[in-house]
Amino acid sequence: MLAALTAFAITSAARLLTGARALWLGCTAQPVQRLYYANHSSHGDFVLLWAALPDELRRNTRPVAGADYWQRDKLRRYLINKVFNGVLIERERSSPHSNPLQPMLDALDNGDSLILFPEGTRNLEDGLLPFKSGLYHLAKARPQVELIPVWIANLNRVMPKGRALPLPLLCTLSFGAALERLETESKEAFLERARDALLAMAPEEA
Repeated sequence: MLAALTAFAITSAARLLTGARALWLGCTAQPVQRLYYANHSSHGDFVLLWAALPDELRRNTRPVAGADYWQRDKLRRYLINKVFNGVLIERERSSPHSNPLQPMLDALDNGDSLILFPEGTRNLEDGLLPFKSGLYHLAKARPQVELIPVWIANLNRVMPKGRALPLPLLCTLSFGAALERLETESKEAFLERARDALLAMAPEEA
């Protein structure tokens, strides 16, 4: 009960502070299994994307997050585990034989959808950093899961670094069409095409 109330408070606050608006431009808000991949410019990215989803989709959509950050204290552990139901990954391999993608594969096998940031780190500049290979390996391992590019616009301007109060700017999330699968495509070509599909969702001023 407490986790549900906390989730409601967080999603309401996220929408209120950012004026968040979801634009379903290339797909519709249907309860199908998806991997939403987005640009990453703020610590609030996954919260806003998660909050922008309709309740029916949000219940089965889990953000992917770094265990090293979210396991640091009791509050963060509560939020990521009980409120967001996040999938925690180890950014440093514990052994040469460990698979850092396994928690995500397990979540997909459980029927969950995921929120992923393939740049791997926050990008405070325009455009996108090169994508990490995880998106390719997930797409190849679970071809039944739709890959949906989502461009998050203005969040880094709504809450710029060092500012305590948000600026009055509208934040939009543009959901694109599912990325087509090409059987013989190389990893490099796939990642470039996925990156281009995400960039295509950016508004001109971004």
